[in-house]
Amino acid sequence: MNELSSTRPLLQVRDLEVDYLTSDGAFQAVKKVSFDIAAGEVFGLAGESGCGKSTIAFAVTRLHKPPALISGGEIIFDGTDVVKLTEHQLRDFRWTQIAMVFQSAMNSLNPVLRLEEQFCDVIMTHTKMTRVEAIERAEQLLDIVKIPRERLRDYPHQFSGGMRQRLVIAICLALNAKLIVMDEPTTALDVVVQREILQQIYHLKEEFGFSILFITHDLSLMTQFCDRIGVMYQGELVEVNESQQIRHHPQHPYTQKLWSAFPSIHEGRKHYQPAGEFTPELIQL
Repeated sequence: MNELSSTRPLLQVRDLEVDYLTSDGAFQAVKKVSFDIAAGEVFGLAGESGCGKSTIAFAVTRLHKPPALISGGEIIFDGTDVVKLTEHQLRDFRWTQIAMVFQSAMNSLNPVLRLEEQFCDVIMTHTKMTRVEAIERAEQLLDIVKIPRERLRDYPHQFSGGMRQRLVIAICLALNAKLIVMDEPTTALDVVVQREILQQIYHLKEEFGFSILFITHDLSLMTQFCDRIGVMYQGELVEVNESQQIRHHPQHPYTQKLWSAFPSIHEGRKHYQPAGEFTPELIQL
């Protein structure tokens, strides 16, 4: 783990609340969540499906759409109040300050456009580069993620799942964003490719100095990659600590239940105890 900066955090989330508006009223998906991410830090958000992880990611990047609504709290990024940015300001803010690797990132690429077009679209929209300069930048990005430059003329379906994942990461690096939000970046990849992708992401972070908000339901994977981890339960952040503390000394009963769900290769079979009072309550629509 790296030594984190002692200066003001890069990202400050304070009492964030996000609602989904329904015909039966507002459903509070995120409930007064607060956390910081320091410059150069990898911060993980863990929890089961539906606990609010991706909702937080979309709030931080202001990519949420109706019926989602930020109903309270602050999101301060490097001194900028993200919640108050206009649509025009957000266009300049996204990708240059915060970039995002979406869930199921392998399918995020446009299947009918060559990679060259997709890289140039991002680069030329946010910079004054010519097309020739944008292509040169795209080739440099392919070098970074270890994909041959000549593949820039290929279509997404001509790449393997792991290569498409690296391509999406390369696009996120195009404008040197300070924070990369990664929402389940290794979903649908086998464990060998998962480890390869995460190792490459970590090396890129060390080289370029960006921070990462890493979102997954896989606590075991997260403890190997993150500096600190926050555990989500029913829209609330119930525990935040250094990753090894979360791994070996979980404090909240729900975090303890999550770890107890992992089978041990050193012990015999045991009956899994369900979450009981920690079973999520689903909204009645």
